[in-house]
Amino acid sequence: MSKIAVLVDSSSYIAPADLAALNIYQINDPIMMGEQVFHENESWASQEEFYTFQRTAEPALTTSQPEIGAFMTKFDELAEAGYTDVIVIVLSSGISGAFSSLESLAGTVENIKVHVWDSQIAASGAGNQAKLAAEMVAAGKDVQTILARLEELRATTKVLFAVDEIRHLQRTGRISGGQATLGSLLNIKPLLTFEDTKIIAIGKERAMKRAWKKIEADFQAVHDSVDYKIRATIVDGNNPVLADQWAADLAELFPDVVVERSIIGPYIGVHTGEKAMGLIWARDYKTLEI
Repeated sequence: MSKIAVLVDSSSYIAPADLAALNIYQINDPIMMGEQVFHENESWASQEEFYTFQRTAEPALTTSQPEIGAFMTKFDELAEAGYTDVIVIVLSSGISGAFSSLESLAGTVENIKVHVWDSQIAASGAGNQAKLAAEMVAAGKDVQTILARLEELRATTKVLFAVDEIRHLQRTGRISGGQATLGSLLNIKPLLTFEDTKIIAIGKERAMKRAWKKIEADFQAVHDSVDYKIRATIVDGNNPVLADQWAADLAELFPDVVVERSIIGPYIGVHTGEKAMGLIWARDYKTLEI
């Protein structure tokens, strides 16, 4: 009989209480400052502490894909615990090599069946895919049924976000130089999304307030066009007061939407920079668990 584990990298930003309650395993992503290696959930005590560190980091911070050795160790631990299968949910293949590396590795692992899932997004967008998988595991569903539901959820998952400064995305190569010129002017807040697994710029506003109004209007159009319940998450890079305001506005405007809060933590924050704000939404995964 199959025993299935769910494993994520830490950029999904699932709260520790949810990881424990849903029995989701996690690999902490590495962050580099020159030759020095840090890890999410280990090197900084809080989101605020990381962003304070980032401001003066020299050389500037970069990221590397999660260490394959860390995954191999975890696979061995899971196999020893009696698991026959593991569903590994990682951030978008368009911004990280983790998916392709793990796909290549999967066929060589002999003591557990490895199923690698490209979330095609990051942060809570990936986190909610992992939560769906974990709740379906708890309900006794098999791997193929879970992957089919993940595909349904992924197809409805969208994000719109605004960064305070575009330079971090440009410096780390997560957006092209041409795209980055959208944000090169003083006080311009570029609007971005994921398309075909990659980050693209779709507009610009002169202040976060105006960026929110644009995001709100775009979300309204989606909300009015779908026939399913939506779960939406406001995420922020050390901008909690504004994020709480966005969440309150969203809940008031859309009382039928499940509104949640999460973060843009260190691994993604290296690329977005401090004060980034976003709205991630999808079909409510709770409606896909059957």
